[in-house]
This record gives sequence, structure tokens and C-alpha cells, in this order.
Amino acid sequence: MERARITGPGAGVWKYDILTALTLWGLHGSQGEQATALRLVAMITARYNWQRDEIAIGQRDLARLWGVTERTVKREIKRLGQLGLLEVLRPGVRGRVASYRLVPEAVAALSQPHWDRVGPDFIERLAARRAAPVTQEGPQVLRVDFRKLRGAEPADGAGDPWSQVQARLRAAAPEAYGAWFAGLQLTGAGEGRVEIAAQSAFVLRYIETHFGEMLRGAVAEAFGAETEMVLGVSG
Repeated sequence: MERARITGPGAGVWKYDILTALTLWGLHGSQGEQATALRLVAMITARYNWQRDEIAIGQRDLARLWGVTERTVKREIKRLGQLGLLEVLRPGVRGRVASYRLVPEAVAALSQPHWDRVGPDFIERLAARRAAPVTQEGPQVLRVDFRKLRGAEPADGAGDPWSQVQARLRAAAPEAYGAWFAGLQLTGAGEGRVEIAAQSAFVLRYIETHFGEMLRGAVAEAFGAETEMVLGVSG
């Protein structure tokens, strides 16, 4: 999907906002999230090409920059992909370095619970940069408070079908669960149809693109193979 590059008037402010949001997420996260955020910030500030909207860097160079082994680099890049923070534009094969693209919308989604720690101007800018609203057909769904739901623990799979769906998603993608699945809400179920709401249009599109089959599989196992799954946006 093509998108506008972060260049021209106002680009400097947006770049600083991205780095601020990443730092917020790391500072208020777990030790693992802190390390991941710091490494990504270093990767961006040292090597990101904003004109091309990508970073081309090999595992050996990243290992030297981060002060870790190449094995750790592989694990961290995989985690950044699962969190939605980096997209692989070109894999590193046959002596060619890999190329990645930063996903600012994912940075905004992960850091949103902490925006108020910076100030109203920061909140206004970041909120304006979130994905454009979409028109939703059919029944209205409930608003989701992402700050309350993020990181919520699902049931162990022995309870109701929706708890079973959440448990399966957490087991299948533990790195991605808190960022992408914990904020989903069941808004309707019955007559062979399950309605699920995401907290934003961006989250909806990302789940459909990267985790659609995983989510459909979990719903089918919990609600039945013939169940129709309908995704929407809350609010």
C-alpha cells in the first residue's frame, strides 16, 4: 500500500513525535519492550532513509549497532514485525541486506495509552495522524477503551467461546497479542454470525492483512466451522 513519505513541511515535527511515541511505549512497558523500543529508536536515528521511507541494513551491522549477537537481531526483527512496527520490504538473501519500513500508525497504536503524559498538543497531532475513519455498514458496535483492554488476560480457554478465541490468539501469537488482539471486542454473536470490533481502522486493516487467517481459525474453533466472521470498527 502506497503512503505519503515523511518529508517536506512539518516532517521534522512528525519524526520527533514518532520517536517520542516509541520512547513512551518503551518507558512504560516491560523490560523487553524497553529494550525493543531503544533498539528501534537507535535503528531509526542512525540509518533510516526518510526520503525513500525505508532502512536497508544487514544483521551484522545491526548486531554491532545494538551490541548484541546476530541471533538476537533475528529474534528482535521478528518481534518488531509481529508488533507491526516494521514491515519487511525486501528480505536479506544471497548477500543482499534486508530492507524495512517503519509503520508510524503502529507506533501510535502502541503508545496511545501514554499520550497524555506529553501534553494536549502531542495528543492532537498523534490523533490526527491515526488512520482515516471508515464507513461501517450494518449494526452499530460499542466503543472500546483500548487503554483499559490492552494487555488484558484472556481466560484459559475453558470458558465462553470468546474467551476461548482470546486464549487461542494469545497462545498462537504471544508477542502480537497485547498490541493487536487484546483490544478486540465481541459485539454480536448468533445465528451463525460473529461480529468483532477493532479500536481503529488501522488496527482493523492490519489484523485483516497479517492475522486474518489466524483470527478466522480461532473463531471457527470456538464458535463452529460454519460461523461467518464480520470485522468492524468501534464507535
